[in-house]
Amino acid sequence: MNPAARTFLILGAANAALAVLLGAFGAHSLKTHLATEMMAVYQTGLQYHLFHALGLLAVGFALKQIGDSAWLRWSGWLMLAGIFIFSGSLYLLSITGLRWSGAVTPLGGIAFITAWVLFAVAVVKSAR
Repeated sequence: MNPAARTFLILGAANAALAVLLGAFGAHSLKTHLATEMMAVYQTGLQYHLFHALGLLAVGFALKQIGDSAWLRWSGWLMLAGIFIFSGSLYLLSITGLRWSGAVTPLGGIAFITAWVLFAVAVVKSAR
């Protein structure tokens, strides 16, 4: 297996496990301590975290199928960055109430969007 595929499969699996862990933490520990609005913010971060953990797995499988592709590698790194920036800022906002952390959330969203566009470009280019 090529090293990039292996890297993104590992990152995807690790992030999926982390999302499940954070979900359990939210359901069992935070639910009684956070306001309903902040719990919804936390859940949004969690939802996007899990979606993009699956996206990292998709990048890994695509790299395995297509072969090494800079488009796919960039897609994977941007998904990982998006998890840290988007989900991380929402986790921070919901747990600490620091409103400034929500200001960086859109940067994570841009990383996610760009990652999916690059994924599509990689697939189109592989068909040629």
